[in-house]
Amino acid sequence: MTAMTSLHLSQDPDADALLSQDRLALLLGMALDQQIPMEKAFQGPHVLRDRLGRLDAGTIASYEPAAFAALVGQTPAVHRFPGSMAKRLQDLCAALVEQYNGRAEAVWEDVADGAQLLRRLEGLPGFGKQKAQIFIALLGKQLGVQPTGWREAAGAYGEDGALKSVADVTGPETLQQVRAYKQSVKAAAKAAKG
Repeated sequence: MTAMTSLHLSQDPDADALLSQDRLALLLGMALDQQIPMEKAFQGPHVLRDRLGRLDAGTIASYEPAAFAALVGQTPAVHRFPGSMAKRLQDLCAALVEQYNGRAEAVWEDVADGAQLLRRLEGLPGFGKQKAQIFIALLGKQLGVQPTGWREAAGAYGEDGALKSVADVTGPETLQQVRAYKQSVKAAAKAAKG
């Protein structure tokens, strides 16, 4: 893992600094990245850290569920669906505590290959195949986590030069290019439905 990589996923300097330094923040941001703009999703861990005092998988996992949902839903809400997303974040953190000693980076530190990394990520609550592939691409492209076969495990998201997901966002311009790509995919799907 490249320790000093500067990520630009949230487009907010403080939130991006946290994502660049704290792998739990990065994993939580990826979990939040659905049904809201990606930059808001990746600002979420910073908001949570401010409200909790620090980010810690054990603390989040053991937080009283209704109180944690209220914390996620507090204005400004971390996610548009605070109740369900709070549960998902707590489930994710519980899995990290149980399987990886509470360390997000332990999910990928010792993997033998990309296929094993994909299986590990898909085994986490809230991570289906697509989200797992995007996260593998993010790890490989921006953080130097490149086990053998990582591009294959990431599928189309691992393609060099692709502008398809958060894995390819390095600033405002690439964010707009990724957003345009996603909109074109949605438009094509809508047109295909007729």
